[in-house]
Parts: sequence; structure tokens; C-alpha cells
Amino acid sequence: MAAAGWYHRDISQVVAEGLLAKAGRDGSFLVRDSESVKGAYALCLLFQRHVYTYRILPDDEGLLSVQTIQGIQAKCFRTLPDLIGTYQNPNNGLVTPLLHPVHRARPDEDSGELGRARGLCQAGRGEDAAELVTLPTDGEDDRGWGHTVPCPGAPPSSRTHIPQQLHQRLQEQVHSSPASDFMGFMAEYLTHHVQLDLEALCQGHPQLRHLSTALATACRALHSEIDFTLAGLETLARVFDPPVSPRSPAREQGFLSSDPDLELLLNKISTVNQLLSSLEKKVLKSLQETVTRHNLALPSVAVAPPPAARPLAVQNFEVKVGKSQRAALTVDVELGTVTVTKRGSGSPEEVIPQDKILQLIKYQSVQSKVRLMCARDNQKSVSRDFIFPSARKREAFCQLLQLMKIQHSNLDEPELISVYVGTWNMGSTPPPRSLASWLTSRGLGRTQDETTACIPHDIYVIGTQENSLGDREWVEFLCASLKTLMAIDYRVVALQCLWSIKIMVLVKPEHLRRISHVHTSSVKTGIANTLGNKGAVGVSFLFNGTSFGFVNCHLASGSEKTHRRNQNYSDILHSLALGDKRLGGFDLTLRFTHLFWFGDLNYRLDMDVQDILTHIVKKDFQALLAVDQLNLEREKNKVFLRFSEGDISFPPTYRYERGTRDTYVWQKSKPTGVRINVPSWCDRILWKSHPETHVVCNSYGCTDDIVTSDHSPVFATFEVGVTSQFVPKEAPGSSPEALACIEWESIEVILKTTSRSKCYIEFHSYCLEEMQRSGENTFQNCDIPGFLKLGWSSKHLPVLNPILPDLEYLGDQHLLLSIKGVESCESYGECCLAVRSAIGTTAQQFETFLFHRGEETGSVRGRMRVRVPRGRCGTRERLYEWISFEEDDAEPAAEAPVCPKPRPQRLRSRPRSLPEPATGYTNPAYFIFEGVP
Repeated sequence: MAAAGWYHRDISQVVAEGLLAKAGRDGSFLVRDSESVKGAYALCLLFQRHVYTYRILPDDEGLLSVQTIQGIQAKCFRTLPDLIGTYQNPNNGLVTPLLHPVHRARPDEDSGELGRARGLCQAGRGEDAAELVTLPTDGEDDRGWGHTVPCPGAPPSSRTHIPQQLHQRLQEQVHSSPASDFMGFMAEYLTHHVQLDLEALCQGHPQLRHLSTALATACRALHSEIDFTLAGLETLARVFDPPVSPRSPAREQGFLSSDPDLELLLNKISTVNQLLSSLEKKVLKSLQETVTRHNLALPSVAVAPPPAARPLAVQNFEVKVGKSQRAALTVDVELGTVTVTKRGSGSPEEVIPQDKILQLIKYQSVQSKVRLMCARDNQKSVSRDFIFPSARKREAFCQLLQLMKIQHSNLDEPELISVYVGTWNMGSTPPPRSLASWLTSRGLGRTQDETTACIPHDIYVIGTQENSLGDREWVEFLCASLKTLMAIDYRVVALQCLWSIKIMVLVKPEHLRRISHVHTSSVKTGIANTLGNKGAVGVSFLFNGTSFGFVNCHLASGSEKTHRRNQNYSDILHSLALGDKRLGGFDLTLRFTHLFWFGDLNYRLDMDVQDILTHIVKKDFQALLAVDQLNLEREKNKVFLRFSEGDISFPPTYRYERGTRDTYVWQKSKPTGVRINVPSWCDRILWKSHPETHVVCNSYGCTDDIVTSDHSPVFATFEVGVTSQFVPKEAPGSSPEALACIEWESIEVILKTTSRSKCYIEFHSYCLEEMQRSGENTFQNCDIPGFLKLGWSSKHLPVLNPILPDLEYLGDQHLLLSIKGVESCESYGECCLAVRSAIGTTAQQFETFLFHRGEETGSVRGRMRVRVPRGRCGTRERLYEWISFEEDDAEPAAEAPVCPKPRPQRLRSRPRSLPEPATGYTNPAYFIFEGVP
């Protein structure tokens, strides 16, 4: 290894990028030690002014291999020189072959400025921020931010050895560092003061006061020099218009200066800034690890309680009662009451406690009308109809009542949470100071009413594209923004990045313990699927017993590239590794109770630009949605099968003139000519949920006051039902165990395939101890070219016994079915069935589509029955079930049911906009096989 000049040992990522930038030629490369994985390396490669970093990982046998794109066969090597020699040839999965090695600087060169920067950067780039979960990124390092929890107890004798060890390590570095004066200050600190900081740390004071004093003294000259230099730069900047910043975003993104001296100055300032911002935390972490390693006493430090969320103000709504009577509704969430005051009638106020509100019925035919079903002391119920000034006011009232029910439910675990999803292509420009309108769902479209805009959501999921901010900077900015708006310190569950594509998940502090099984992944779909300028990042996790998946993507641009975008979607669907690994064989869209997919999808409008502008001025969005490429492709079942999207009532979010939202800029000059970018809804939010689950989109719109990018930020908010760990009322073993069972009368499958293979069915569910498998199909018909019809009788289908027999538990469960070939054991299609709809004494018919890798591959239908033993049939109404949707103005029953019963057909627990379970045989193959024209 000593002869390999391209191996730079333990230099930092900043220094490596600086060396490659100075080299300046495509194909320049070097190898350094990995900062995150012990015994691994990082291959840094320059291509088109960007530095690409690939990890070189050893396996159990010590063989080395490069992590490249999926689809490239991994190659193993015994030594680094052998590996580098192979990758100097093309077509090995790198963005470019390794052409120009960047050699280590000679000892005499280390005395230069770059060597000094390298000496400063030996401390590395480790970052530390409390409450952040360790998360992978697309770069070489799985950068995680966390804190070490020290262990108490142990003799103090080992403390005296610590300064000696640190001083010895400093002496080993002095001979290679030109900064003798600086090293003198540090030697003084390690000899006399590090012991004081260590003792203060052991007493619960982690401020490292003596280190701060030593650094301030050592950097005093540098401080004054930078002040002098920056003053001159600021004076020069004021001469020009617009002002020039010495640290422009373009520089931070890696664009190189033609002046090497200026580039070196920028590198020095960036390096010093990086070091000063992270060195104290790195030292603190090192000392904490020392305390733990030597078992020194460390008392627990009292942590200040997080600031309490702002109490909700009492809200008033003007409504109409009957034909002309005016009234005021006063909602006090904290007190748990709704007060009705009629105007001008002299009638006394009527106060309705929240526990007397039995049901809330939202009319679909009259979007501003709502009905309250309230209990009376005589066990009778009474209904009250109210008409609000607008549908948005009605939704705000309903949301406040729902929040009131949640706060006064006394449940240990939530049954209903609110989820915010936001997507924004930032246009490689820093964001404005305030993102209030985006984070509070205000602007254009279906937006939040001012009475509910600042109610904090339980989960925030923020997806960005072309985000030029650093990971840490973006996290801190969003957390600070939410704290300012909501007075809550949201906790980061996950951050996943692919170049400038980022996704971040934040939750309320009280929900952090409910989050588990966090997974992150990314997929590149840029040129040849090797570049990360396009692609997707994803996060999945469990919230108690409910699985969530979130995907943020940036697909191919250009009006003519619809097929390419479809292929991007397919590649992401195939390659994104999220969710339970045991469900890896299932379509990604079936692995989660709720999957949200959003981002800059880049689908355009197929219409002349002048016609588009005319429709926008008239706010005739329906005419434009009819030619929206995404809608057209979904109608053809090319992408996003069985996904839902909220109604679009806001103007196209792309391509605006920066600095305003009044003008679309649809012409873009490029070296190849003028490119037309018609105004389009590029930025979208879609979702797909398991059947018989509760999810309602409460808002879907865009901002109208954030103008730094040519895209407007888009938001959507959701009300989502969640489940928790079920605790049976009867303890296991307290009585003879009665089993519930899931029985099948028959299953019939039609596949779009030319195969004639025999098949079997796999049954997966969290309510089963293990996967179950059927026998081979007993019926087969392939008379219709391109289709295969299969059938199973009850004798060849397994009886499934859930691990718990309680009705309340089974009502939340789902079954995943996979149709597999006997010969290949590969899936022809998968589907999801809700157990709830089959509970009863008679078999219920089901029918649904089969999916595989994002495509519809057939249909399945049959009859199933779920038997629940007596004594286990108890259930209760969920918090989200007391709100219903009514199709017309028909009068509901005057008497409220004492216990939950099936609702009349006209009442539904989901809005009409969401897809209902299929009621007919929708696969065209059924009509072919059954002779229906």
C-alpha cells in the first residue's frame, strides 16, 4: 500500500474534494479511509465538476468490493491496487473510469496552505446532534447524529492517564504539522486544562469551558485576519448590484473558480468554518466515550422539559340553522364543549359536552352542511343540522371536534393521527426565512382554514428536490421553523438523501417511542441509472401497529419524456428497499398500510402553451387536468395503479418566474436551442392504502408567497387511523383457548400470461404465526390467448388460524396473497384483502386486482368467511368512526344505536372521492371467459 500514491489514508472528505477540485480533470480519483465504516475505504472520483464517492467494503473473508449501482455484478479483490487496476477500465458501474490518480502531497508540500488545512481536518467531519436518529445517505458516509450515553460508577485512578495519552497522541502529530504556535496552545490545554474539563464533565457540566478558552486564544489572530478580509470583500460587494457574497451557493455546490488562489482561499474558509462548528462537539463526544470506557462517575443531567404546545383558542363559527335562523357555534377544545347560541331569538345558550355527541355526519351533496347527533338524558337522541358559510369552515369545525374527541378520549394509545406531506423543488436556491404558509397549508387550492392552520400535526414528512442546503443545515432549519410555528420540538425520525433529493420525517416528541422498524433507501434513475440527479429516496416505519411508507422522487424532465418518467417510476418501484424484509417479494405498494408517493414527478400538460395560459386565467383547471400526462398515464394503468390523489383546485405549480407568482416563464434557452416548458402540475402527492382502512385527505394545495424557486411548494394533510398492540380482555390460558378461523369456499384467478404452469397461493399476514400455502390449483383454463384461468376448491385451500381470536383485533388485520408458479416459485401477482369485510356467519364474496412490480397482472375473486368464537365478539367504536359521510338529504334514524351496528347504506365512513372496493368483475378477461359481450 505504501507505493500506492493515490491512497491518502485518513484525510477527511473535505480535503479529498479539495484535492480533486484542484486536479480538475474528469476521471481524477483518490482513495481514503472511510470515516464511517472501520476497515473500509472511500473511492472519490471527479466527473463533470462533481465528486462521486463509492464505498469499498471488505467481506467476511477480507475481499474488497465497490458498492456501485444495482444491476452491476459485484467484483471482489484481494488488494486495493488490484481493485483500482480493474476499475481503470470502462463499463464497471462507475460514472467514469479511473483515469488520473491524485497522489499524496510530498512532505515538503505539506507545509503549504492545503497541508495546513489537511492538518486541521484530521479531526474529521463527525457531527453530533441530540435526538437525531442515525440514518444513511447516498454518499460514502452513513452520517448519523447521536449521543453516547455514559455509564456511571468506577475508580477515578484512570483519570490521570487520560491527559497523558492525549498529549502523547498530540506529540505524534506535531512533526507533520506546520502550525507550531497552534500546537503550543493545544499542548498547554492538554497538559493543564483537559483534566479540568473532564472533571467538570463528570460533575454533569458538558460545556468544556477550558477548551473554548484555548480555542479562542489560538484563533485570535485568525479571527482578526478574517474580519479584515471579509470587511474588504463586503465593501467590494456593495459596489456591485446585485451584491456578491463571498460564499455563494454556486461555490458551495462545487463549481470551480478559474483563479486557484481564490479557490484555495474559499477552501480554507470553508475548512475553518467546518472545523470550528464541529470540533467542540467532537471533543465532547470523545470525552464522553472516555468516561464510559473508564467507567467514571457521571451523574445524570436534568433535562429541561420541552416547551408546552400552545393551547388552542376558543373558536367561533357563524352558521345557519333551518331555513333562515342564524346562530353561532363556539368550540372549546380544551374544555370539551360546543355551545350553540341563536341570534336574536332570546333563546338561552345550549352547551353540548363532547361525550354527548354521538355522531357527526358530513353531507356530500351539500359540502357546507353538517349534522350533529347528540344524546339526551332520556336515552333518546336528537339531530341538529348546521350550514356553514363554506366547505372549508365546515371542515375546520369537524377537525376541531375530532381533536376534542381525541384529547378527551383517555386512550393510552392514539387511534387517529394527522400526517402532513410536503414537496418542493427548491430550484437549487436557498429557501426564504419563513416557510409558514407551506408548513401550515395556506395558499391556493384546498387549504386549511385559519382557525385550524396552526394545529400541529403528529407527523411531518418533507420532500425536496434540487435542495442546495447541507443535510444538517436543512434539518436545523426545518426543526426551527416548526418550533417557531407550533411551539413543539419535533424529533427527526429519518433523513435520507440522494444528491439534492431529500426526505425528512419528523414526529411529536411523545410519538417517538411509538416509531419502530425505520428503514431508508434510495434509487438513482439519472443517465444510465448511475446519476443521482434524478431518482427517489424513501422512508418506512411502524407507528405502533400501522406501517407507513413515504417516497419522494424527482423523475425525468421534458414534455416528450412521458415514457421515460413511467420507466423511472417502475425502476423506483422495483429497487426501493423499504418495509418488512419478509414481504420483499410483494409489490412495494402492498407492503404498507399507507404508502404516500410525492415529489417533482415532472408530468406535463399536452396542450399548446397559449391555450394553457388562457385556461389558467379563467381558472378552468378541469380542461387542463383532462390533458395532464399523469392522469392520462394512470387511466392507461401505466403508473400509480389504484393510487388516490386529492382534487386539484390550484394553478399549475411550474414554471414560474422567480420572485413572483404572477408570470409563467415557459421558454428556456439552452445551447441546443429554445426549450418549451409549458405550465404544468409537476409537483404531486398521491397515496395508496390497504382496503377498509381510514385515511382522509383534508387539504391539497400550494403556496402563493414562496417565490425563490420556479416551482411552488405543494402540501397535503391527512387524517389517518392507526392501530396499537392489542391486549385481549381474557388473559391467555385463563380459559380453554377458542380459535378464530379464516375459511375459503373457493378462489378463482385470471392471470395475464402465456404460461400454463400450475400455481399455488401463499398467505401472509401479521395475524398469522407463519406464512401458509395452498395446494396446486384444481382447475385450469387457457383457451383465451394471453390469459390463464385457475381455480382452487376449499379442499385445497388452508384454514387459517389467527394468533388472537378477538373480533376487535381481527377487524384491523389484512391478508396478503401471492400467486406463484409451481415450477419457478416466482410470483405472477399479489393482492391485499381486508379481514374485516369477511367476519360473520356466512361466506362473503371478494374480488380485487393482482399486481406485480407496479403492473396489473390479473384478478382474483372468491368467497371467504372469518369465524370468531363466542365471547370474543366484543368491539367498540373507533374515534374516526363517529364521523360519517351521507350521500343525500335523507333523514337518519332518530334513535342512536346503543352499540355499534352496521350503518345504513347511505352512511359511509369514507368520502366519495376515495376508491371503493370493487363490486363487479372488472377484469375484462372475466367477460371473455364467461361469454359476456
